Amino acid sequence: MAASTGSSEPESADSLKSFGAVVKVFRERSGLTQEELSPLVQFSPQTVASIEQGRRLAPPEFIDRAEVVLDAFGVLQAAAEHLTRRRPGLAAWFRQWAALEERAITLYTYECRMVPGLLQTEAYARSLFHSLVPPLSDSQVKAQLNERMKRQRLLRQRPNTTFSFILEEALFLRRTGGVDITRELIGHVLKCTHLRNLEIQVMPLVQENHAGLGGPMQLLETSKNQWFGYSEGQRTGHLISDVKEISVLQKRYARMRSQALTLEESTDLLERIRGAL
Repeated sequence: MAASTGSSEPESADSLKSFGAVVKVFRERSGLTQEELSPLVQFSPQTVASIEQGRRLAPPEFIDRAEVVLDAFGVLQAAAEHLTRRRPGLAAWFRQWAALEERAITLYTYECRMVPGLLQTEAYARSLFHSLVPPLSDSQVKAQLNERMKRQRLLRQRPNTTFSFILEEALFLRRTGGVDITRELIGHVLKCTHLRNLEIQVMPLVQENHAGLGGPMQLLETSKNQWFGYSEGQRTGHLISDVKEISVLQKRYARMRSQALTLEESTDLLERIRGAL
């Protein structure tokens, strides 16, 4: 669920400050002021200053252009892989994945614990946050909800990104939050299936062969065709970049797509579950 614990953090994440310092070193090495670098990378001097001060996440275009203009030997692109920005509604361990998620061209998600955040209704998300132990404060719940709803814009703001979800049938049978919240949730998920760039498959409750018994997983492909994986447990998350581990997850996800119900069967099942509530 990637919920924030509400612990205090500085306004600028350390990774942003570190990256900004590296940009500044290479800029000064090239004998350029922020104003002189600005037209070369096609970003305003104010943006350049914000990036160097660690107050802004550098866009991919800035990183690529600055790498060339400053002749940075690949250092900027390597450092950019570790960028995260402060987002109070997200857990620290999830922020790096969330940053990658915003630029992904392919995103695969298998979930067996709860309906993924990108598909949640506000009421369903709120019920999840209210179930957390130890409990969150009202301000923490508000921050969680705001960030959760903002992330959902990815589904419509990135029409060229392919989204695939495999969801366990049990997630809808559990009735998290009650019957009314579950009914609304299923209706929302069904509406999402009408998006051309999104596919939702349901893994049936009875499934003798299941390739996903190792737990939930996510996979994404960047615009540079690099693949990353993410797995999450109790109060922890793990970003996976090793190509051998990625290959294992890709094989498991491919097998699960063949084991889950088809798109049409999944839609029919969700409609039947909603009708039975």
